[in-house]
Amino acid sequence: MNKVILRNIKSDDLPIFFEHQKDEIANQMAAFTSKDPTDWNQFCQHWNRILTDDTIIKQSITLEDQVVGHISSFEMFEEREVSYWIDREHWGKGIATDALRQFLSLVTIRPLHARAAKDNIGSRRVLEKCGFLITGEDKGFANARNEEIEEFIFTLRY
Repeated sequence: MNKVILRNIKSDDLPIFFEHQKDEIANQMAAFTSKDPTDWNQFCQHWNRILTDDTIIKQSITLEDQVVGHISSFEMFEEREVSYWIDREHWGKGIATDALRQFLSLVTIRPLHARAAKDNIGSRRVLEKCGFLITGEDKGFANARNEEIEEFIFTLRY
């Protein structure tokens, strides 16, 4: 089995994250993405804020020393949230589930929340496998789809 390892984000990871972010299919699935995923300057500003904010817990997700995504926890709507992105080439292999399980041992704050577009079945399954339950619904503007869409709110209580 492939070994998923979380590690601190390195500056060399950012161009890899940028390439992942430019994937149109992944953007459609994630829905809540940057306005222009091909804008390097906007990407750098966004990641500079993340990397310099000590309240954000952030890790690169690696598989056999290859960066395949990232995972983070941050404050949103006065609640602690978790978010992750896996390169589409690695979808369906259990990597996101394994990474989230490992991350949950680093981030012990509970309750912990997550959000997923209602039609993002893969992300919903990852969250549910890791003990998150659907605790609400919301609507929000999804840049990748250029429309308001429905999403589930998930909560991990323990």
